[in-house]
Amino acid sequence: MQWIDFINEEKKKEYYQVLKEKVDYEYEHFLCHPDYKNIYHAFSVTKFDDVKVVILGQDPYHEVNQAHGLAFSVLCEKLPPSLQNIYKEMETDLGVKINQDGNLDYLAKQGVLLLNTTLTVRNGLAFSHKDFGWDIFTDNVIKRLNEENRPIVFILWGSPAQKKMVYLNNPHHLIIKSAHPSPLSAYRGFFGSKPFSKTNDFLIKNGVEPIKWYK
Repeated sequence: MQWIDFINEEKKKEYYQVLKEKVDYEYEHFLCHPDYKNIYHAFSVTKFDDVKVVILGQDPYHEVNQAHGLAFSVLCEKLPPSLQNIYKEMETDLGVKINQDGNLDYLAKQGVLLLNTTLTVRNGLAFSHKDFGWDIFTDNVIKRLNEENRPIVFILWGSPAQKKMVYLNNPHHLIIKSAHPSPLSAYRGFFGSKPFSKTNDFLIKNGVEPIKWYK
């Protein structure tokens, strides 16, 4: 299967038509993120058949020159606090020094689907598009991946991501959950959770090439 086939099927549904109207209105009248052309960037970089890991975020960064369609990833030099904490946990978990340039495309190309539960946001207003219907779309993404009988790791950070657990019941998969890497919650269970080594241990155990988390 290809993601374009999945997305085209979703576009036929009533909820999506309502969602598209709202998103198009927002992008026409307000500054929104990511760029319109990058809303589905995660699906263009990580092919369906290549998905080994799903990392669920919340909604895109809501400041200029940050979001580009991959959860937690940025193209700017100033790293958001959540991403800084992700790098810190990577370094502690893996015992290596990470090249912290912010762009996580290198993970997406290895089969890490960096998916926000909401794919768009208005500039400066976090969660401003969370009730548009994106939750239905991303629920359906998770449901479709859950049907795959190959090893997939679902990394769920924070309560919005963990709400997707209701759709994850395939014994072939691994679920890793913890607090969100945001500074507000990172010290309440994110730091020390070792999601990166746990993911690779699971993949190796199941005969799948592990993720190279660092450049």
